[in-house]
Amino acid sequence: MAGTSALAAHSGKSPVARAATLGVGALAIMNVTAVVSLRGLPAEATYGLTSVFYYLFAAVFFLIPVSIVAAELATAWPQKGGVFRWVGEAFGPRWGFVAIFLLWVESAIWFPTALTFAAVSLAFVGPNQTWDQALASNSTYTIVLVLLVFWVATLTTLGGMKSAARLTKWGGVIGTIIPAAILVVLGIIYMASGKPLQIQFAWHALIPDFTNFNNLVLAAGIFLGYAGMEMNAIHVKEIDNPTRNYPLAIALSSVITVAIFVLGTLAVGLVIPVHQINLTQSLLVSYNDLLRAFDLSWVAPLMAIALAFGVLGGVTVWVAGPTAGLAIVGRAGYLPPFYQKMNKNGMATNILLLQGVIVTLLAIMFVVLPSVQAAYQILTQLTVTLYLIMYMLMFAAAIVLRYSQPNTPRPYKVPFGRAGMWIFGGVGLVGSVIAFVLSFVPPAQITVGSPRAYVAILIGGNALFVIVPLVIYAIRKPHWKTAEGTADFEPFTWEREGRQPGNG
Repeated sequence: MAGTSALAAHSGKSPVARAATLGVGALAIMNVTAVVSLRGLPAEATYGLTSVFYYLFAAVFFLIPVSIVAAELATAWPQKGGVFRWVGEAFGPRWGFVAIFLLWVESAIWFPTALTFAAVSLAFVGPNQTWDQALASNSTYTIVLVLLVFWVATLTTLGGMKSAARLTKWGGVIGTIIPAAILVVLGIIYMASGKPLQIQFAWHALIPDFTNFNNLVLAAGIFLGYAGMEMNAIHVKEIDNPTRNYPLAIALSSVITVAIFVLGTLAVGLVIPVHQINLTQSLLVSYNDLLRAFDLSWVAPLMAIALAFGVLGGVTVWVAGPTAGLAIVGRAGYLPPFYQKMNKNGMATNILLLQGVIVTLLAIMFVVLPSVQAAYQILTQLTVTLYLIMYMLMFAAAIVLRYSQPNTPRPYKVPFGRAGMWIFGGVGLVGSVIAFVLSFVPPAQITVGSPRAYVAILIGGNALFVIVPLVIYAIRKPHWKTAEGTADFEPFTWEREGRQPGNG
């Protein structure tokens, strides 16, 4: 889950018909930029060579299905609303509202974890690694920097999104693509040079130990790492011969994404023993160790700054994108008037402020829980589970709509007819369910305090954030509908045809 310039996917803006302007390579790079984030590499490095299995599993059962299915949904129902529109067409506005709300709230929960990575990165700008690691593990330092950067991003967003796309573009290149390439190249050279390795390369080490169930929980985090490919599905109309070239772009971007994750994870595992891996610090330690091995220690602070800049670019877009999507839906009568307020720059002021309050409260968890690492893991898993609920709704909606609205024009269709939709949509749905269940198992590799408290927080968090939109929907009032918001939001297909959702 990384930053992306595909704001239309979150804001639900109707795409303007355009001539084909994207090549296969360009769309593939856009997808890579939208998905790839390096902050999750240490978590998967705890699995050693087994991480390769998990990455490939998640690519087959999640990354590719999300990309293919979202492309059909985005081109068949390109009207404002995004995932609210897609799920609402299949199951009605109640569950569509749940889907868009979860997309918004999971991004709010994601901010502290992403910004913690930025804080850790900046801590490693100093000349002394021991001092850097001590600063990075300091809860007070982490909270102050997380909240400072987040509120700066929020206040900037309130001024409009004019510079967000540019910041995201350069953040993706400078903060993700270049550091990823450097990490992979350093890892390959390090291994080829015959230096001591902290990872076991053997065929038996590739297959997971399925007998130890709690060893699988961190693997569920890979699904979050692959999340976001659906945001660029809206651009399928901009590629020539999409039936042929879109799958090629997906295949290319999937190969590049998996390669970055696999090789980057192994690079971390090459230099840091499994029992010493820290979720928030080990990526920076890996850069330091690899660069020191080749007398390039002076580059390490530059890598720390680049990674922090990449996070800032991603956070800036995610502050505004899901908020814009929720505001558009809310103005159609699904949120109280207080949360429909827009400032002169077209930004949803009160939703942004509410998001800020949630992020601030979650950041305080870094003091309450046993360690920054424990809070990081819990918030990451909560982000995963909420995002996966949204994905489960999306996959189920895509399957249902093949039956309830078979005649809706689909400029791009999942290959192989209804059987293909069952294959791609079904695989994605099953994979999401598996990852969702695994996310509730306390990881064996990380100290998270009380396992019962860990599970209770996750269950309570999921229940709370699913119940809230259901309650809001149930108590909505007729006066919540504004003339401007309603006029700007097209009715569902089933509403225009005078029938119930899900009935063909």
